Amino acid sequence: MNVNGIERAYVRYIPEMTDKKDIKMPMVISLHGGFATPKGQFHLADFRPLADRDKFIVVCPASKHIWHDGRNNKGIDDVKFIDQLITYMVKTYHADPERVYVTGISNGGFMTSRLACQLSNRIAAIAVVAGSMNENEGYAPVKPMPVIYMHGTKDPVFSNKGGKFFGRLTYSQDQAIKLWAKIDKCSSTPVVSNLPDNANDGTSIVKEEYSNPNNGVKVVGYTINNGGHTWPGGWQYLPKFIVGKTTKNLDACQVIWDFFKQYKLN
Repeated sequence: MNVNGIERAYVRYIPEMTDKKDIKMPMVISLHGGFATPKGQFHLADFRPLADRDKFIVVCPASKHIWHDGRNNKGIDDVKFIDQLITYMVKTYHADPERVYVTGISNGGFMTSRLACQLSNRIAAIAVVAGSMNENEGYAPVKPMPVIYMHGTKDPVFSNKGGKFFGRLTYSQDQAIKLWAKIDKCSSTPVVSNLPDNANDGTSIVKEEYSNPNNGVKVVGYTINNGGHTWPGGWQYLPKFIVGKTTKNLDACQVIWDFFKQYKLN
């Protein structure tokens, strides 16, 4: 794919359909972390078994080393790339334009937040893992959006408390959630619950859910106590002393897909 004269790539997964008619399928765009790859993202956050079961498309685009989620994109327009990619997948593979969802980890999570702000007319819901949202980078939420943020309290790469990250201001997980809850006109008090500790792996998870009773839009935060810079339920892609611990008390792919499939563009 060519975007502003720059060649861009992606990897797609389309489940087998027994009925070969032109059925519109939902689409999950899954964004890898900085300096990672689409192949690595498929391995880390493997939505394919769920896609086979529930019949949705999974697309992992490739960044140019990193996703340009801030003001200085150095001539690489990743927002335009994802916009063009959605158009292409809708036209070529019959992705449902009303059921396009985006998720991502780390740098891909920050990019997911940016896309929720700048492509809110194309995206039905987002989920951010081990990431947050930049502050004062020229974009902010403008339209209600169902969102999930998942973050570990022992993330050694990017703290869930926010602050300065590569010289830029970032929201903490709590700040990002409350910002979206306000935009989504959710109730001001969340429903807080503790997920069962079935894994006994030294992690525990607190879920905070804000909801708008008028339209069903939700903003959900998962705080992973003792969790690292990892994909919940995924594989330990680097040693714990580098990226922290991967919780097995939450299957992020399952939770994210169960959340996404509730929503479509209005």
